[in-house]
Amino acid sequence: MLLQFSSAQGPEECCIAVEKTLNYFLTVTEQRQVDVIILEQEPSRYGLKSVLVSLKGAEAKAIAQQWSGTVQWQCTSTLRPKHKRKNWFIGIAYFDPPQEIQDTEILFETMRANGPGGQHVNKTSSAVRATHIATGISVKIQSQRIQHANKKLAKQLIAWHLTHYLSQQQASFNNQRHLAHHRVIRGNATHCFYGREFLPITK
Repeated sequence: MLLQFSSAQGPEECCIAVEKTLNYFLTVTEQRQVDVIILEQEPSRYGLKSVLVSLKGAEAKAIAQQWSGTVQWQCTSTLRPKHKRKNWFIGIAYFDPPQEIQDTEILFETMRANGPGGQHVNKTSSAVRATHIATGISVKIQSQRIQHANKKLAKQLIAWHLTHYLSQQQASFNNQRHLAHHRVIRGNATHCFYGREFLPITK
Protein backbone atom coordinates (compact mmCIF):
# COMPACT_ATOMS: atom_id res chain seq x y z
CA MET A 1 0.00 0.00 0.00
CA LEU A 2 1.18 3.53 -0.71
CA LEU A 3 0.32 6.63 1.33
CA GLN A 4 1.28 10.21 0.53
CA PHE A 5 1.35 12.88 3.22
CA SER A 6 1.18 16.36 1.69
CA SER A 7 1.22 19.94 2.92
CA ALA A 8 -0.83 20.75 -0.18
CA GLN A 9 1.45 23.72 -0.92
CA GLY A 10 0.44 25.24 2.42
CA PRO A 11 2.70 27.40 4.61
CA GLU A 12 5.52 26.10 6.80
CA GLU A 13 3.07 25.37 9.61
CA CYS A 14 1.49 22.75 7.34
CA CYS A 15 4.93 21.29 6.66
CA ILE A 16 5.47 20.99 10.41
CA ALA A 17 2.09 19.26 10.62
CA VAL A 18 3.19 16.77 7.94
CA GLU A 19 6.27 15.84 9.97
CA LYS A 20 4.33 15.56 13.22
CA THR A 21 1.62 13.47 11.55
CA LEU A 22 4.22 11.14 10.07
CA ASN A 23 5.88 10.62 13.47
CA TYR A 24 2.52 9.91 15.10
CA PHE A 25 1.58 7.59 12.23
CA LEU A 26 4.83 5.63 12.66
CA THR A 27 3.98 5.06 16.32
CA VAL A 28 0.48 3.82 15.46
CA THR A 29 1.67 1.46 12.72
CA GLU A 30 4.40 0.02 14.94
CA GLN A 31 1.79 -0.85 17.56
CA ARG A 32 -0.29 -2.58 14.91
CA GLN A 33 2.72 -4.44 13.48
CA VAL A 34 2.63 -2.73 10.09
CA ASP A 35 5.99 -2.05 8.46
CA VAL A 36 6.39 1.47 7.08
CA ILE A 37 9.18 2.36 4.68
CA ILE A 38 9.75 5.95 3.62
CA LEU A 39 10.27 5.89 -0.14
CA GLU A 40 10.54 9.62 -0.80
CA GLN A 41 10.35 12.80 1.20
CA GLU A 42 10.58 16.47 0.28
CA PRO A 43 11.88 18.56 3.17
CA SER A 44 10.97 22.16 3.85
CA ARG A 45 12.74 24.66 6.07
CA TYR A 46 10.97 23.53 9.24
CA GLY A 47 9.24 20.29 8.35
CA LEU A 48 8.26 18.18 5.35
CA LYS A 49 6.38 19.30 2.24
CA SER A 50 5.45 15.73 1.36
CA VAL A 51 6.30 12.11 2.16
CA LEU A 52 5.56 8.93 0.24
CA VAL A 53 5.54 5.71 2.30
CA SER A 54 4.99 2.04 1.62
CA LEU A 55 2.96 -0.09 4.05
CA LYS A 56 3.27 -3.83 4.56
CA GLY A 57 1.38 -6.05 6.97
CA ALA A 58 -1.96 -7.69 7.65
CA GLU A 59 -3.58 -4.36 8.57
CA ALA A 60 -1.76 -2.24 5.97
CA LYS A 61 -4.77 -1.67 3.74
CA ALA A 62 -7.11 -0.95 6.66
CA ILE A 63 -4.70 1.62 8.11
CA ALA A 64 -4.18 3.24 4.71
CA GLN A 65 -7.92 3.65 4.26
CA GLN A 66 -8.41 4.92 7.83
CA TRP A 67 -5.80 7.65 7.41
CA SER A 68 -6.70 8.73 3.90
CA GLY A 69 -8.26 12.20 3.99
CA THR A 70 -7.59 15.46 5.80
CA VAL A 71 -5.62 15.92 9.02
CA GLN A 72 -6.32 19.04 11.09
CA TRP A 73 -3.81 20.48 13.55
CA GLN A 74 -5.14 23.05 16.02
CA CYS A 75 -2.25 25.10 17.35
CA THR A 76 -0.97 28.65 17.58
CA SER A 77 1.83 29.04 15.05
CA THR A 78 5.26 28.37 16.55
CA LEU A 79 6.78 30.41 13.73
CA ARG A 80 4.35 33.35 13.78
CA PRO A 81 2.95 33.65 17.33
CA LYS A 82 0.82 36.69 16.45
CA HIS A 83 -0.77 35.01 13.46
CA LYS A 84 -4.54 34.70 13.89
CA ARG A 85 -4.82 31.36 12.15
CA LYS A 86 -4.83 28.38 14.51
CA ASN A 87 -6.00 25.57 12.21
CA TRP A 88 -3.58 23.89 9.81
CA PHE A 89 -4.61 21.21 7.32
CA ILE A 90 -2.69 18.57 5.42
CA GLY A 91 -3.79 15.79 3.09
CA ILE A 92 -3.15 12.06 3.15
CA ALA A 93 -3.86 10.15 -0.06
CA TYR A 94 -4.04 6.37 -0.45
CA PHE A 95 -2.98 4.71 -3.68
CA ASP A 96 -3.29 1.16 -4.90
CA PRO A 97 0.06 -0.52 -5.60
CA PRO A 98 1.29 0.26 -9.12
CA GLN A 99 1.44 -2.53 -11.68
CA GLU A 100 4.63 -4.53 -11.18
CA ILE A 101 7.42 -3.98 -13.70
CA GLN A 102 9.56 -6.84 -14.98
CA ASP A 103 13.27 -6.98 -14.15
CA THR A 104 14.07 -6.92 -17.87
CA GLU A 105 12.64 -3.39 -18.08
CA ILE A 106 15.01 -2.04 -15.43
CA LEU A 107 18.78 -1.54 -15.20
CA PHE A 108 19.97 -2.23 -11.64
CA GLU A 109 23.20 -0.93 -10.12
CA THR A 110 24.42 -1.79 -6.64
CA MET A 111 26.55 0.46 -4.46
CA ARG A 112 27.46 1.13 -0.88
CA ALA A 113 24.86 3.10 1.02
CA ASN A 114 25.76 6.46 2.46
CA GLY A 115 24.37 8.77 5.09
CA PRO A 116 22.97 7.76 8.53
CA GLY A 117 23.26 4.14 9.59
CA GLY A 118 26.78 3.74 10.86
CA GLN A 119 29.12 0.96 9.88
CA HIS A 120 26.38 -1.56 9.09
CA VAL A 121 25.05 0.43 6.18
CA ASN A 122 28.47 0.98 4.55
CA LYS A 123 30.11 -2.44 4.81
CA THR A 124 28.21 -4.04 1.93
CA SER A 125 26.87 -2.87 -1.42
CA SER A 126 23.25 -3.00 -0.29
CA ALA A 127 22.03 0.23 -1.92
CA VAL A 128 20.32 -0.08 -5.29
CA ARG A 129 19.95 2.42 -8.10
CA ALA A 130 17.25 1.41 -10.57
CA THR A 131 16.74 2.98 -13.98
CA HIS A 132 13.74 2.33 -16.19
CA ILE A 133 15.36 1.69 -19.58
CA ALA A 134 12.57 3.04 -21.78
CA THR A 135 11.99 6.33 -19.96
CA GLY A 136 15.22 6.97 -18.06
CA ILE A 137 13.36 7.27 -14.75
CA SER A 138 15.90 6.58 -12.00
CA VAL A 139 15.61 6.06 -8.23
CA LYS A 140 17.97 5.10 -5.44
CA ILE A 141 16.91 3.02 -2.43
CA GLN A 142 19.10 2.32 0.60
CA SER A 143 16.59 2.10 3.44
CA GLN A 144 17.07 -1.66 3.92
CA ARG A 145 20.30 -3.50 4.79
CA ILE A 146 19.54 -6.34 2.38
CA GLN A 147 20.13 -5.69 -1.30
CA HIS A 148 17.15 -7.81 -2.40
CA ALA A 149 14.79 -5.78 -0.21
CA ASN A 150 16.10 -2.50 -1.64
CA LYS A 151 15.72 -3.90 -5.15
CA LYS A 152 12.08 -4.75 -4.50
CA LEU A 153 11.37 -1.26 -3.15
CA ALA A 154 13.18 0.33 -6.09
CA LYS A 155 10.92 -1.54 -8.50
CA GLN A 156 7.86 -0.31 -6.62
CA LEU A 157 9.07 3.27 -6.71
CA ILE A 158 9.94 3.04 -10.41
CA ALA A 159 6.42 1.77 -11.06
CA TRP A 160 5.02 4.70 -9.08
CA HIS A 161 6.97 7.25 -11.10
CA LEU A 162 6.17 5.46 -14.35
CA THR A 163 2.44 5.72 -13.63
CA HIS A 164 2.89 9.46 -13.10
CA TYR A 165 4.98 9.76 -16.27
CA LEU A 166 2.51 7.88 -18.45
CA SER A 167 -0.42 9.89 -17.16
CA GLN A 168 1.33 13.09 -18.19
CA GLN A 169 2.28 11.72 -21.60
CA GLN A 170 -1.11 10.31 -22.48
CA ALA A 171 -3.13 13.16 -20.90
CA SER A 172 -6.02 10.70 -20.72
CA PHE A 173 -6.46 10.83 -16.98
CA ASN A 174 -5.53 13.13 -14.13
CA ASN A 175 -2.59 12.08 -12.05
CA GLN A 176 -3.82 11.22 -8.55
CA ARG A 177 -0.65 12.08 -6.75
CA HIS A 178 -0.46 15.56 -8.28
CA LEU A 179 -4.07 16.31 -7.45
CA ALA A 180 -3.60 15.11 -3.88
CA HIS A 181 -1.37 18.13 -3.27
CA HIS A 182 -4.30 20.44 -4.05
CA ARG A 183 -7.30 18.54 -2.73
CA VAL A 184 -7.09 19.17 0.97
CA ILE A 185 -10.62 19.70 2.23
CA ARG A 186 -10.50 22.22 5.06
CA GLY A 187 -13.14 20.75 7.28
CA ASN A 188 -14.52 17.29 8.04
CA ALA A 189 -11.02 16.09 8.98
CA THR A 190 -10.48 12.36 9.43
CA HIS A 191 -7.92 13.00 12.20
CA CYS A 192 -7.50 16.04 14.48
CA PHE A 193 -4.61 17.02 16.74
CA TYR A 194 -3.92 20.02 18.97
CA GLY A 195 -1.09 21.82 20.70
CA ARG A 196 2.65 21.76 20.27
CA GLU A 197 2.67 18.24 21.74
CA PHE A 198 0.49 17.15 18.79
CA LEU A 199 -2.07 15.35 20.94
CA PRO A 200 -4.96 13.54 19.19
CA ILE A 201 -8.51 14.81 19.56
CA THR A 202 -10.92 11.93 20.04
CA LYS A 203 -14.17 12.37 18.15
